[in-house]
Formats: sequence, C-alpha cells, structure tokens
Amino acid sequence: MALAMTFEENGDQFRQWLIDNSYPELAALSDAIKGSKNALKWLMDNKYYHLAAFDAVLDDDENARKWLQEFNFPILVVLADAVNQDIKSIKWLADHNLDIYIILSQKIKKTIDNNTFDPHKMIF
Repeated sequence: MALAMTFEENGDQFRQWLIDNSYPELAALSDAIKGSKNALKWLMDNKYYHLAAFDAVLDDDENARKWLQEFNFPILVVLADAVNQDIKSIKWLADHNLDIYIILSQKIKKTIDNNTFDPHKMIF
C-alpha cells in the first residue's frame, strides 16, 4: 500500500518510508513511473530488471512484456494491463482478492495521465 501512496500528493512521505524500511526498489519504481531516468537507471544497475520492465510495459513496450512473461513475472503483466484499463486483468485481480493491485493500478494510471513523459525510455 505504501507504493500506491507514493502516487498521492503527500507521496514523498511514503517514498521516504519505503527507503527507510529497506524497499528502495519500490521508491525507485515510483520515481521511474513518474518519468525519472535516474530511477530507471538505478533499477537496472541494481538488477531490478523486472521492475524496469514493468515500467516499460506501462509504455506499451512489447519486448518488455515478453521479457516479463519469459522470466515468470505474470502478476506484473496483469498489473500493467490493469493500469492500461484492461477489463479482463482488472476482473482477474478482483477474482483473486488482489484489490490492493486494483487500487495501485488506479493510482498509477492517474499519475501517468497527469504527467508528461520523456519518449526516450530504455528499450528492452
């Protein structure tokens, strides 16, 4: 839930909580989703390839999607599809009592819709 809260107005408090509680990769993911190239580089440099790929899938990168599927990260694919408002993915999350992922997908979607991104993202 702390990751989801990083996408709110007071998100910096939750971002710092993630860092202070040994979840720097989630803080970096939040920053990457918000468009930070430095955060994306940090994810790659620290071998959080699955989180970097998740960020890329949010931008419709099919190679990143294939990578997540090949390396067995199906929940990240479903979550990315839910962010992109795929009804089947949202229903799957609901059917599996993963409401927190639905909330997270809504908060990420709102952030994406309200931000301007650099089109030059890392290619997988």
